[in-house]
Amino acid sequence: MFNLTTRHLRGDLFGGITAGVVALPLALAMGVASGLGPIAGLYGAIFVGFFAALFGGTETQVSGPTGPMTVVVAGVVASIAIHPDLSGNIELIFTTIILAGIFQILFGVFKLGDYISLVPYPVISGFMSGIGGIIIILQISPLLGQEAPAGTLGALMYAPTALGNMNIAALVLGLLTLLIAMKWPASLAKFVPGPLAALIIGTLISLFIGSVPILGAIPTGLPDLHLPVITQASFLIVAEAALVLAVLGSIDSLLTSLVADNMTRTRHQSNRELIGQGIGNALAGLFGGAPGAGATMRTVINIRTGGKTRISGMVHAILLLTVVLGMGPLASYIPHAVLAGILVKVGLDIIDWSYIKNSHRGPRWDLVLMIIVVALTIFVDLMTAVAAGVVLASLAFVKQVANQQMERLKASHLVRHTATPRELEILDETGDLLTIFDFSGPLSFGAAADLGHHARSQLQGGTLAIVLDFSRVPFLDVSAALAVETIANDAEHSNRRLYMCDMNPEVRQVLSALEADEYLHDAHHFESREQALEAAMQGIKEIQSGHTQTQNN
Repeated sequence: MFNLTTRHLRGDLFGGITAGVVALPLALAMGVASGLGPIAGLYGAIFVGFFAALFGGTETQVSGPTGPMTVVVAGVVASIAIHPDLSGNIELIFTTIILAGIFQILFGVFKLGDYISLVPYPVISGFMSGIGGIIIILQISPLLGQEAPAGTLGALMYAPTALGNMNIAALVLGLLTLLIAMKWPASLAKFVPGPLAALIIGTLISLFIGSVPILGAIPTGLPDLHLPVITQASFLIVAEAALVLAVLGSIDSLLTSLVADNMTRTRHQSNRELIGQGIGNALAGLFGGAPGAGATMRTVINIRTGGKTRISGMVHAILLLTVVLGMGPLASYIPHAVLAGILVKVGLDIIDWSYIKNSHRGPRWDLVLMIIVVALTIFVDLMTAVAAGVVLASLAFVKQVANQQMERLKASHLVRHTATPRELEILDETGDLLTIFDFSGPLSFGAAADLGHHARSQLQGGTLAIVLDFSRVPFLDVSAALAVETIANDAEHSNRRLYMCDMNPEVRQVLSALEADEYLHDAHHFESREQALEAAMQGIKEIQSGHTQTQNN
């Protein structure tokens, strides 16, 4: 099941060690930004990194605390801190992480990984860019040497105060760290990754430039056990936050899996990856770690430095464990401003600059959707942003498909392209007295209302017979079935004839089950369009003959 092969052991060891070195400063920074502390970031990288690699479905993926997960946890920490009935109970945070892991396992068991990949790209781009923006906004105060307030709005409102009381040494140190992280030469990065170099240089400089806030004492040794605790007052907060973490972590991980697939020319197993991520997050919460997901930068570095199997991700976690067991005293001297500079770089990397740069050349609606999702992510919350983005994108897609269906229905001349000689003869003879609705595919609820209105206008405009061609309709939903019923009802009461051809059994069954076939007479069902047109022409003649007799009388 685990496919632990040592065939690529040398590359896996080097890739895992390199990814672990890169992960060290990021894990510390993410732990601080989450509100759980630097050691929680390291424990999260260890547990999620090891068990997601062992049980997951992407061989080369390296997992650990990421920007999106950190933003959500920071929001939960802030919510619980100010809730009058929860008294800042830290155990509820770890309960949320455990529950998020359980949700992810269930996502994998019920094979929801295939559906998560259906989230439209503008939505993904929007909330990733929004998360990048949140990370940067939350670092404003630490960069200025001040305490970081909770939440994006809190950080923005406190920014003028922080600016008025800035610590010049902290600001210089943070900006210098950011510059090192961004401009670290690629030739040196082969030996010392940029984030680690920024962490070391920034910390060393801080010892000489003056007083700046530092992390302080960091616990070392093995983690404590944090058993789940849920109260009636906390249930909704914990459950909602856990669901957000699970969904966001799943999307984040599977996007990284796609990146790994492109680099290694392999194919990951989505549902197994979710199970592995869920196990890792559940254990991280149980042992006081921050939540994590597939980390794109660490995964790319692992692959580029030789990692080929899941052993590399496990090596990355083991390296961090050795650091935790012995590096606490050294890490306590790391300034907050240094970690803030590294996190600003992370935020800038998360923002989808490539799409932003080219978005004005694409569909305008996709750009609007991305902006909406960014705004909701920053100023409301991630779940609302993703949910609203998916709903809006789905409605836009349904509207587009519906418009195309209606345009085809109204373009009656297209029928002539596939018509037989006899069908062309009938169409020429009947003219505007006969209308064909040639459905170009699945008849959806998006086109249902317009379909009924269009048919009614045809009946009022002089059409005596309508032929509904179901040859390319594999199914129809309730809205479409009721629209067909409306057309049949209008035709019946206006003394017009309605004929259907090539309707498959599934479509007929839906109409029958909904009792929408009262006016769809069996005698008007035909196997082919030519037969339906012949019957329609005969029906038109009967109606005209009836009109003639009425006038003579």
